[in-house]
Amino acid sequence: MPAICFPSRLKPLCLAAGLLLAAGPAFAQSAPAVSAAPAAGGLSPAFHKQRRELLRQALPPGAVAVLFAAPVRNRANDVDYIYHQNPDFYYLTGYQEPEAVLVLFKEPQTVSGQPGITEALFVQPRDPRREQWTGRRLGAEGAKKQLQLQFAADNQEFAKAGIKWAGFSSVQFLDLPADVRDNPADPADLFDLVATFRQQAAVPADFNPRQEALYQAMQQGAASPDRLKPYLENLSRQQPTVAQDAYVQRYLKATTEAEQRQALAARSVPRFTAQALNGALSELRAVKTPEELALLRRAVRISAVGQQEVMKAAHAGLGERELQGIHEFVYRKYDAEFEGYPSIVGAGANGCILHYETNNKPLVGNELVLMDCGAEYRGYSADVTRTIPPSGKFSPAQRQIYELVLAAQDAGFAATKPGAPFQAPDQAARKVVTEGLLKLGIIKQAEEARRYFPHGTSHYLGLDVHDRGSYGPLAAGNVITVEPGIYIPEGSPCDPKWWNIGVRIEDDLLITPTGYENLSREAPRTVADIEALMAQPSALDGFKLPKL
Repeated sequence: MPAICFPSRLKPLCLAAGLLLAAGPAFAQSAPAVSAAPAAGGLSPAFHKQRRELLRQALPPGAVAVLFAAPVRNRANDVDYIYHQNPDFYYLTGYQEPEAVLVLFKEPQTVSGQPGITEALFVQPRDPRREQWTGRRLGAEGAKKQLQLQFAADNQEFAKAGIKWAGFSSVQFLDLPADVRDNPADPADLFDLVATFRQQAAVPADFNPRQEALYQAMQQGAASPDRLKPYLENLSRQQPTVAQDAYVQRYLKATTEAEQRQALAARSVPRFTAQALNGALSELRAVKTPEELALLRRAVRISAVGQQEVMKAAHAGLGERELQGIHEFVYRKYDAEFEGYPSIVGAGANGCILHYETNNKPLVGNELVLMDCGAEYRGYSADVTRTIPPSGKFSPAQRQIYELVLAAQDAGFAATKPGAPFQAPDQAARKVVTEGLLKLGIIKQAEEARRYFPHGTSHYLGLDVHDRGSYGPLAAGNVITVEPGIYIPEGSPCDPKWWNIGVRIEDDLLITPTGYENLSREAPRTVADIEALMAQPSALDGFKLPKL
């Protein structure tokens, strides 16, 4: 899936603020329609317990961290989306149900009369009548026993747990869900849990995580005033809240570096913060444990087999949705619960739309088909893209663009190693694409290359397809994508023979102590290998359905 990309002069600030982790749409339902117990083969309770302890150790003295489960999302009327837990919440608890809150204390506290508590999980209670309709629930006892929580209670206990919020010097939380439905029949749904936290912890009504992220970006961008000041000036023109912000404006009015440093130092350490917890979780989640890697490997291998099977089955008479269906059938056959993101299957002009998800072209014909698809296995998402010719053979123009993207990806691979800047694969791939487009005559100036390669080359991969990470130097245990692309929509200022050619090649790389391992190498990526596999018979060749 294309990496989020910012103009180069803004990127250091965006990276510093953690703004690169753009997530796709959230999909949810009221409760899992399966056993409430952790899925077989998933992460162990010991893993989640260790993650909680590591995060707790990262908290400053006198701190408390609060995390909420993901909201239930309505699809239409009385039908909800399949529930998908907040990845951070799942990472720390293994809990897969809504209407819950986790509280971690740096120092032991008394909760509901029990002393010595460092972690407390409040969950939706057992309800046999509701469970008959929407699936089994763990309840407090199940959560404590199966998830190995020190303290667990029904969510109705949260409001009367007696947590001494005023005594904490740092209250850390992630962005509080603001678009949550209030169920009047449930006195402790997510809406009420958030409201209780806001009221009891006295969170300022005007607390703004985006503003805090901007302040943090200013602090981290202080060493580059030549970039920071133009960025803030531009932001002030675009956003009235920034233009009226006294802290920002004090920095902009500074005329010397000494005055700028004084302006930045004028802000005290905030008691309420979302950025501190964001940063700690990004550091934790960026380096995968062996337990996580086992799940990621399986998700990626399933996705690679999906690409193989589609290559064998594809022909001009199939539609985008049918090709999507083959990918997703393979995922289910290997026990992957979901797709990591909406499948992208775009033929011709549709392949030039980066996040094309409609997939409704009835016949792909002989245009290139870009397939950006990834299985989600036990919460971990793959992200593998291949581009194929339904005829089984690349045309000369298609082949030239494809091999240029392939060369760019090879350059990105070569730049991927521990200690390298996170942007190294992008810089290497972009150089090859720019030189290639100039050589083919598609562009006349190097600056024009971004028109045809508008996204970043890499992002972290894990519980989110655009996963958490520091975006600092690459480190062993990181899993990233390398995904250059070229997209030439109809009407582009170049020879029409290139129009409607969209190519992206994406692989999932594990950073090792000495280099990288391509986890998705089983999906053919060279022209010769793709054409050879497409010539093979498919298990679906004889699959026929009656006409309706």
